[in-house]
Amino acid sequence: MPEGDTVWQAARRLHTALAGKVLTRSDLRVPKYATADLTGRTVLDVTPRGKHLLARIEGGLTLHSHLRMDGSWKVYANGLRWSGGPAHQIRAILGTADRTAVGYRLPVLELLRTADEDRAVGHLGPDLLGPDWNPDSALENLLQDPARPLGEALLDQRNLAGIGNVYKSELCFLLRVTPWLPIGELPADRATQLPALAKKLLETNRDRPTRVTTGRRDQNLFVYGRAPRPCLRCGTSIRRADQGDGSRERPTYWCPTCQTGPTPAPGRIPPSERRPLL
Repeated sequence: MPEGDTVWQAARRLHTALAGKVLTRSDLRVPKYATADLTGRTVLDVTPRGKHLLARIEGGLTLHSHLRMDGSWKVYANGLRWSGGPAHQIRAILGTADRTAVGYRLPVLELLRTADEDRAVGHLGPDLLGPDWNPDSALENLLQDPARPLGEALLDQRNLAGIGNVYKSELCFLLRVTPWLPIGELPADRATQLPALAKKLLETNRDRPTRVTTGRRDQNLFVYGRAPRPCLRCGTSIRRADQGDGSRERPTYWCPTCQTGPTPAPGRIPPSERRPLL
């Protein structure tokens, strides 16, 4: 699942393959930009911004993409077979003399003036892996709506950029509260720790092929994707339920023993993962 660390890795791969090189092939397979031709232009850099990718191109242009749930960029040496998915899922092709970058299932792809990048990413909060990171601003943003559930506040990229559903669940576990706890009720000492802890998790994983939050070799994650297996700390069955603001529900995981705070109504928890009645 693409989150800030995954996007950072994708940007590094694209930057290594394309930056400083002249495009010999350009194919943007979205109607609005189908006739755009970037061949002959040099790629200046590829920069991540939260979960967004900005490929800056000679002539004051930026190719902006967002991976969301299923998108990906693959880089191939010229002559190798592309293996990122069927051809109809390709949304962008950028080729140089020795490498080709192929964007699959990109839900967001737009070509804009570099001077207008703020139109695409200006709403984002401080980037956990970016040069603009500011823990004080991130915490201030999070606490602006004290009644908002912590999990929803963490996913709001306007507060801080880079956290997705996996890190949301893992952070709440490490903070020992449920994702449904109003963020204003998060104990002050843990609220102060939150920005640094989030940054540590993403920085630790940005160079790893497999995301790890536990520090263990036998289990990578504390709660995400582990229901109804036992909690690594206390042995209680991990729970799963959907969480969202009504526009989108996301699977959310927590330990009912290690984490305190509100939990969803039983109807929102899959029957196989509900705690038996005693």
